[in-house]
Amino acid sequence: MQDRYAGDVGDYVKLGLLRALGKGRQTGVVWYRFPDEDHNNDGRHVKYLSQPERYRYLDPDLYDHLRKVVVSARTVSSLLPTLPGAVSVGNSVDSGVVPARLRRDWRRTWFDRALREVSGCDIVFADPDNGIVDDADTRKRSAKYGKQIPLNEVQTLADGRCAVIYHHNTRRAGGHDAEVDHWLGNFGVPSMAVRATAYSPRTFFVLNPDHETVSRVVKFCERWGKMKVRLHTAHSN
Repeated sequence: MQDRYAGDVGDYVKLGLLRALGKGRQTGVVWYRFPDEDHNNDGRHVKYLSQPERYRYLDPDLYDHLRKVVVSARTVSSLLPTLPGAVSVGNSVDSGVVPARLRRDWRRTWFDRALREVSGCDIVFADPDNGIVDDADTRKRSAKYGKQIPLNEVQTLADGRCAVIYHHNTRRAGGHDAEVDHWLGNFGVPSMAVRATAYSPRTFFVLNPDHETVSRVVKFCERWGKMKVRLHTAHSN
């Protein structure tokens, strides 16, 4: 997550989902906050905020708050009022601040701290810029590793509780459906996927959902269909 994204269409869906799933539960958010970049137009998809007649009804309080965010300081912290009572872990995950040889240990320390901070949460959300990757050790020296969440961290966050993981779909061979199926088949726990494709292809993976969470996910997808949100249906090979 980068500050410049705050309030964009992805945030409306993301925060709407968290608010729907987190009612009556202690929510933790690990933002995977990464320094702002300026090489693309990401974060500028805010046209939905000029169309309240189409989209405000989905979550009026959230919508009104995000309208304020985009005309003021767009920061991760500006989103916190939309998740009252949530535990927020906003420490930068930019391991590029240390030499490459130290980045593995730096990231491990960062994650261990984040894990401790959300240890008492019933449901945890992780918000890496680019989403899920495999556990290949070679990538851990990259200065851009902070934009990704490895499978091991996903599984650890979901150990014994529900976890919601953001993933930005890639150009993986086979297409987005196959990509989503791939990750669903590798988590090792019951999981479901919420697809959100307004402006860019996003998937929110919900791991270890209990019966109530499954019901909330289904209802969310039905309600938010106008925002190009749908429940993923697994495809056989």
